[in-house]
Amino acid sequence: MKLSLKKVLPFILTASLLTACGGATAKQQPAPKPAETKQVTAAKVDGSKYIPVEQRTGKKSVVYFTRDLSAKGLQKIYEKVNQDITGKVAIKLHTGEKNGPNIIPRDWVKELIEKDIPGATIVETNTYYNGDRYTTEGHRETLKVNGWTFAPVDIMDEEGTVMIPVKGGKYFKEMSMGSHVTRYDSLVTLTDFKGHTMGGFGGSNKNLAIGMADGRIGKKMIHAGDTGSQWGITKDEFMERMAESTKATVDHFGKHITFINVLRNMSVDCDCAGTGAAPVVTPDIGILASKDILAVDQASVDMVYALHDGKGHDLIERMESRHGLRQLSYMKELGMGNDLYEIVDLDK
Repeated sequence: MKLSLKKVLPFILTASLLTACGGATAKQQPAPKPAETKQVTAAKVDGSKYIPVEQRTGKKSVVYFTRDLSAKGLQKIYEKVNQDITGKVAIKLHTGEKNGPNIIPRDWVKELIEKDIPGATIVETNTYYNGDRYTTEGHRETLKVNGWTFAPVDIMDEEGTVMIPVKGGKYFKEMSMGSHVTRYDSLVTLTDFKGHTMGGFGGSNKNLAIGMADGRIGKKMIHAGDTGSQWGITKDEFMERMAESTKATVDHFGKHITFINVLRNMSVDCDCAGTGAAPVVTPDIGILASKDILAVDQASVDMVYALHDGKGHDLIERMESRHGLRQLSYMKELGMGNDLYEIVDLDK
């Protein structure tokens, strides 16, 4: 069943989010309006401003949606976007710091691999910060603690790096990634959508931008550049650098890549915060998937903005205060997808 974007948010609110929000009947929270009502251009985009659908232009992509937050729901939606997943398959997900409370349930991923992607490998890279996954040895211990033992896990920068071209970037001509990325024919981007301390939100774009870049060179290119400070790049420029890093991965895999966002346990903090992540106050929504990375991240953001009675307030504040919405507008400028879409509701 296809629904137009203009109709999808009220539809989802009445059919799903009212249940998620405990049956609230308050009017839909109005989305913040951009500072200007003129057509958005690259020079005027502000990453702290939400661009409503009425101000978006271009083609539409298909985004699949289910409210079924379970292993079965994940399988159901994956089967709608897996037509080009062939050969040796990598699954990029965030395996988390030790005992992280908000990562995608391991049994969901285990069942997905066993039933739909036999032989797939979970892929990760070491971290830029000095934590549980800073070294390969520490990373492997963390994987055991978190239960990622049912499938092979490839720490892609364990044996060095490789430079992958970035087409059309203004910061990068190439991005440094774990050398093992070249071992795979297809990539499934499996993301637990949430907030993020620096990125505002972590969707498929952040999962690939930081998660595919190697721990010492690539992540430094994004976070620090030539500033001399480990976290010297922030706000709009940080979002743009992330998008360019992601573009390297998306172009590398071509049509053999797909994107799934799980909107569940959406803390304002990333999984990197582990057990220290801020408590979850945003209602669960469901699972979104698309062959278009921009469309799936835009739809995820739109659904948070559409939550009733201020339920999305904390996550929206995190997105806007970090200028995280620039991820979306810059992906569009880079030609990475469409910010207009049609929802296909798999529950109907």
